[in-house]
Amino acid sequence: MKRNAPYYLLVLVLLALDQTAKAVIVRSLGHYGSIQVIPGFFSLSRVHNKGAIFGMFNRMDGPLITVLLTVASLVALVMVVVYFFKTPSSEKWMKISLAFILGGALGNLTDRIVRGYVVDFLEFSVGRYRWPTFNVADSCISLGAVLLIVVFLVRRPSHVSHPD
Repeated sequence: MKRNAPYYLLVLVLLALDQTAKAVIVRSLGHYGSIQVIPGFFSLSRVHNKGAIFGMFNRMDGPLITVLLTVASLVALVMVVVYFFKTPSSEKWMKISLAFILGGALGNLTDRIVRGYVVDFLEFSVGRYRWPTFNVADSCISLGAVLLIVVFLVRRPSHVSHPD
């Protein structure tokens, strides 16, 4: 339990960072409000995402889609938690990547349960090309996933058995 304490702390810090950023945006910007930070490149734009990642299913409104997405999020979260606890504490980078995924997943799940939608606000564009609006939790999940892939790619096989 003590060996996992730094990872629990990381999850809590990421969750707090996500929820604090969203609270500031909700307090500072009206729905669909926007502030250009770097003109033509970066804006803070408040969007309510009732769908999944990058707004998938966002146009499908209703309580059923919210319940289905919440249940899917919970199932994914449980899977990551189980994998987190099965991973030895000696695998530091694996634990860190899973902590990032957990912190982000908890941030978006908190929104979905409390608000019925996820607050997105980071918006990047170049010319007429625009990346879908996202948030700190999405960034944590993405960073954790990339780190997880790197960990799997550089991991040395422990005991490879060769069939005779």
